[in-house]
Amino acid sequence: MGKTIAIMQPYFLPYIGYWQLMKASDIFVVYDNIKYTKKGWVNRNRYLSNGKIKLFSIPLMKASNSLQIKDRYLAETYKLESAKTLRKIKDAYAVSKNFHPCFNLIERCFNANENNLFEFIYNSVAIFKDVLGLRAQLVVSSSIACDHSLNSAERVKAICTELGAESYINPVGGEHLYERDDFQKLGINLRFLKPRIEEYPQLSCQFQPYMSILDICMSCTFDEVKNNII
Repeated sequence: MGKTIAIMQPYFLPYIGYWQLMKASDIFVVYDNIKYTKKGWVNRNRYLSNGKIKLFSIPLMKASNSLQIKDRYLAETYKLESAKTLRKIKDAYAVSKNFHPCFNLIERCFNANENNLFEFIYNSVAIFKDVLGLRAQLVVSSSIACDHSLNSAERVKAICTELGAESYINPVGGEHLYERDDFQKLGINLRFLKPRIEEYPQLSCQFQPYMSILDICMSCTFDEVKNNII
């Protein structure tokens, strides 16, 4: 049976659509040798506090904007800042249904003994992958023997070819980036996944989609979250 490949940037505690994409893949490639984007979501995300959307972020050492994710490091003040963030998350979700099991996981992610940005985030991805029962094999992009200087679409095709992909699956938001015929010429089926965002009980008057995975994991049991990922 052919393999389905997904390729994504590393994100810290990303929303449920990220995990739905992982669920749909056999091999989930995580980019480490890609440029860090300051205004992206690599090291920040959203949670709810008193019904309002709040941001948390992982502070980084100052560095050139041209550096790749694998070459960025956490700020020296990270431990202090993370302790403050954990207190805010604890205060926000203390009465949630699944608070204690979820908060233990969140602490493991925030307190990882890593100061390299990629390794720090990759650790959290692996933790939640296991908790959510996802079977996809995680592969770090730089470990794949292909030409990583190619532009984004060509690089994706090169990675898929090297990994023996039958299908490449990407979030539907990136549909404009790829041509189906280009993949078919390589014997690869191009697929797109639309995230399924279902409402769940939140500590908010109005449902807020696209929150960090920590929000649904606080509000629902892990088994309920698994059912939401299918």
